[in-house]
Amino acid sequence: MTNPVLCAVDISNGQDDLKTIQTAARMAALDGAQLDVIAVVPDFGMSTVGSFFNKDHHDKMVTEAKRQLNELVSEALDPDQNAKVRHVVATGRAYEEVLKLAKKAKPSLIVVGASKVDFAEYLLGPNAARIVRHANCSVYVVR
Repeated sequence: MTNPVLCAVDISNGQDDLKTIQTAARMAALDGAQLDVIAVVPDFGMSTVGSFFNKDHHDKMVTEAKRQLNELVSEALDPDQNAKVRHVVATGRAYEEVLKLAKKAKPSLIVVGASKVDFAEYLLGPNAARIVRHANCSVYVVR
């Protein structure tokens, strides 16, 4: 069985990651591989701001992230393709959670979108750059 293709998206970017998902789906289809799409929500409970949120805030955030991720993937792919995609929502720092899932799933490829380029992030966003530097497999960056 072929190793999966892992696609990392930021659901807070709205439709900016549609092209990233579509590219990842094409790459997975080339090998007949499983497509896993991951979105990461921040872990406010670990920081000093965590005390300002209700105890059930994290669960609500994860539920909403799952809904938004499914909506995003549904918009990017047709229903048959979406039905085969594994939707993953993790909590923590984006690059750490993507790399943690990659270590466990052993994908043949990670597909990430480049953040919008501005002066502070001239070539690559900080999460994408860290994934590129530390991944144990090839990383495809979609502009």
